[in-house]
Amino acid sequence: MIKLYILLGGNLGDKQQVFSEARARLNQQVGTITNQSAIYETEPWGFESDDIFWNQVIEISTAFSQEEVLLKTQQIEQELGRVRKVNQFDSRIIDIDILFYGDQIIKTENLTVPHPRIQERKFALIPLCEIAPELIHPVFQKSIRQLLDECTDPLKVEKVTETHNS
Repeated sequence: MIKLYILLGGNLGDKQQVFSEARARLNQQVGTITNQSAIYETEPWGFESDDIFWNQVIEISTAFSQEEVLLKTQQIEQELGRVRKVNQFDSRIIDIDILFYGDQIIKTENLTVPHPRIQERKFALIPLCEIAPELIHPVFQKSIRQLLDECTDPLKVEKVTETHNS
């Protein structure tokens, strides 16, 4: 079994419902959820939007290959209403990013793992640090806590209050 870290993100629709459904489908189709961070409200990264994002990191134990995981997560995005646009940075109902696939370094036409910009993004590092602060990034050979300490991302990342995080 491989330990997989996935980042959920979205800023459109009923975020509580979409995240709940995404977690359920990941648990059914990708592998067993073994840990999850709190949900965080975050400002859009790389573009302007009035709609605040939610982000959450999920730890999954999976027997699937990285390519199978990618296909399954893209299918879940599509089932939940994700429409992929030409512009990479845009509002979306759900985004499911593979942050880490074990300690593997993967570069294919469709997938780069570890996620190539994780070290630049507090919205990924803060929830990941909550559940895996000592996880070592296999490219930089630094812990998630070290990467977070070095991150210069100025955008606000705040925990969603517990009443919304059920």
